[in-house]
Amino acid sequence: MTSNAPDEAPPVEPPRRPLAARAARGLKRFLLFAALAVLGATALYLWAAANFTYSSGERAGYVQKFSKKGWICKTWEGELAMASLPGAMPELFAFSLRDDAVAAEINKSLGSRVTLQYEQHLGLPSCFGETSYWVKSARPVASP
Repeated sequence: MTSNAPDEAPPVEPPRRPLAARAARGLKRFLLFAALAVLGATALYLWAAANFTYSSGERAGYVQKFSKKGWICKTWEGELAMASLPGAMPELFAFSLRDDAVAAEINKSLGSRVTLQYEQHLGLPSCFGETSYWVKSARPVASP
């Protein structure tokens, strides 16, 4: 059976973009993926540095300076004066704190001897605290 339909023309390919346009599109994709990879790696690093502890321990002494600081990221910053012998020059332990409940506990025991439990987190920007020592809890020390 023969059809009376006119012969169909071969399909026409769409015009290809010039090589420079294809290269620019590829470069844009590469830069986008590179920027996302750098952003993801930075976020992963900050998460790991904030969640894994380099060291931890306790320090006892008298909180001599304690205030809330920061332009954007407000953190509690303080100094603990530790003296091994009465009359000796105290060693100062600078610490940071982000928990307001623990800050209230420290404020209640200003002027008396306290023990601070801390964790050290290295490699974080100052928005997380001015020092790498983060206080997790505070308890007053009973007088002898």
